[in-house]
Amino acid sequence: MTTQTRTLCAAALLALTAMGASAQILIGQTTGMTGSVAASVNETIGGAQLVIDAANAQGGIHGEKIEVLRMDDGCDVQRASENARILIEDKKVLALFMSRGTPHSQAIIPWLDKNDVALIGPATGAMVLHKPLQKHVFNVRATYQREAEKAVQHLLTIGLARIAVVYVTDSFGQDALEGAMTGFAKGKATPTVTVPADRDKPDYKTIVPTIKDANAQAVLWIGSGIAVVDGIKALRASGSAAQVVTLSNNASSGFIKQLGDASRGVIVTQVFPNERSLGQPMVKEALALAKAKGQAELSPAALEGFAAAKVLVEALRRAGPKPTRAKVLAALEGLKGYDLGGGLEVSYSPQDHSGIDFADLSIISDGRFKR
Repeated sequence: MTTQTRTLCAAALLALTAMGASAQILIGQTTGMTGSVAASVNETIGGAQLVIDAANAQGGIHGEKIEVLRMDDGCDVQRASENARILIEDKKVLALFMSRGTPHSQAIIPWLDKNDVALIGPATGAMVLHKPLQKHVFNVRATYQREAEKAVQHLLTIGLARIAVVYVTDSFGQDALEGAMTGFAKGKATPTVTVPADRDKPDYKTIVPTIKDANAQAVLWIGSGIAVVDGIKALRASGSAAQVVTLSNNASSGFIKQLGDASRGVIVTQVFPNERSLGQPMVKEALALAKAKGQAELSPAALEGFAAAKVLVEALRRAGPKPTRAKVLAALEGLKGYDLGGGLEVSYSPQDHSGIDFADLSIISDGRFKR
């Protein structure tokens, strides 16, 4: 571990000590509250906190209040791993919650396995967290492969046959690319070009000309946050009008704001119902809690946090008074047909920790996601 990483972890620990001293049920979270994915991460945290605050306002779970000890990993894999160790082994949290990023969540798994601790609702749709079964990982949202497949099928259905795929060169990118290729295979098509992009330093001077030289009608851009924002801006600056599609890890209000004028017409896959659909019970519940806090609306990212927190709270309820790590794991594996609202059911078993399988499409118009 580098000196910088040690310093950052020490600083985070000081903050944790101050905020976690009086907590009764301690839940740990390591996620990128700063860095390239901060916009969507902080929206998921806000959505999750709606559920947790509501539970605490009603007296907590079996008389004990929930406190989430959050550590910022800056979207850095090594820091995510070290944060998980601190939370599990030093802070003795009951479970981990909503890590962000595929390689980051993978880096946490050894600490889960070593200590028999559950990770609930990781904010990633990586298939590697679904198959083969990860004993201690309980997914809530659908997979990236499902999203990427649906995105490609949509583009082919509307007659856009020349499709470029840009994918980040990490486990997330490879995973989503596999889903995209399934979509192409089902449509009896092939991508016009596939373009790798470095996770930390994408070379847009190479990526954008490659897309233009391929005369692509559409681009499926698999990446996160600022890297995708800057890529779309570079593509538009080059004069390309290709339809851009990206995945739900970018389904945040912050993503739209960062894109500015370049956001218009960008398609973003979604893994939960329309965040403005009052006819959907989970959305109605979330909006009511948000408005009580003075928030006029929710983003898809906030709704993802809300859904994951509902599973967390339900698992704690089912674990009974004075929950232990083992009781939380048992409660999760016994969760059958838990309705998040409107028929969005989560069911787990010792053989399946996949959660729900909902995928949809939205388009950005007038600064909002529309369906």
